[in-house]
Amino acid sequence: MALDAPQDMSLSRVAMKAELLDAETELKLAYAWRDQRDEEALHRLITAYMRLAISMASKFRRYGAPMGDLIQEASLGLMKAADKFDPDRGVRFSTYAVWWIKASIQDYVMRNWSMVRTGSTSSQKSLFFNMRRVQARLEREALARGEELDRHQMRQTIATEIGVPLHDVEMMEGRLSGSDFSLNATQSTEDEGREWIDTIVDDGEHASEIVENEHDTETLRSWLVEALSSLNERERFIVTERKLKDESRTLESLGNELGLSKERVRQLEAAAFQKMRKRLEGQSKEVQAFLA
Repeated sequence: MALDAPQDMSLSRVAMKAELLDAETELKLAYAWRDQRDEEALHRLITAYMRLAISMASKFRRYGAPMGDLIQEASLGLMKAADKFDPDRGVRFSTYAVWWIKASIQDYVMRNWSMVRTGSTSSQKSLFFNMRRVQARLEREALARGEELDRHQMRQTIATEIGVPLHDVEMMEGRLSGSDFSLNATQSTEDEGREWIDTIVDDGEHASEIVENEHDTETLRSWLVEALSSLNERERFIVTERKLKDESRTLESLGNELGLSKERVRQLEAAAFQKMRKRLEGQSKEVQAFLA
């Protein structure tokens, strides 16, 4: 939920009154959070640099987003920075946080600029936030020289200035100059005119394909269960922990639990996979060809 104006002002006042951290204190707080997950240290670190987040958020107001939303996104970027900051690298937290704050705000602005995603690559982001500024400067400089750049020259110069391909400039220019419209709008003014949505090809799977995929998935699952059953208890445990859990365990951690060396666990894992491979290859020629 976006913050309203009074809340924005209140948050800004609180941020301006926050403590200023020297390098030594900042380092201690960063270590306390990274090594001990000390939430009080994290709170002090975040609070101290909220003024930085708010200051950066204010620079993006020209894109039409509510200031409260921009501050929220800046705060998220600040928290991500605190969570990923490595104090051993010898970099001030504020220097590191700037990148995360800016990235978070830019992603938010681009997500909400249009219902159609405006861009996601680094060159598209650079264009979105710099193209109009660069174009305005080039127009002023050309005017001062008494010249006039045509559209192609302008696009080519922008591409060179920002360091992106020409086709990216052409694509972004079209996106920024266009506007969203409903797919349910008719293609003509006639009452019986076809809607734009009717012209979109359905790329979704057909019912027959869905049934076939579900059948194949169930078959593969049963084959996998059968292959796992061919393993002994220790091998099955290793394969399950290494490949079938959301967070796979390391060879070292399994070795510690089983009382084995890291290399021995790796050998057992390889042997288990070989057993499963032989069992799966016997299921069908398709599986055998896939594993070849």
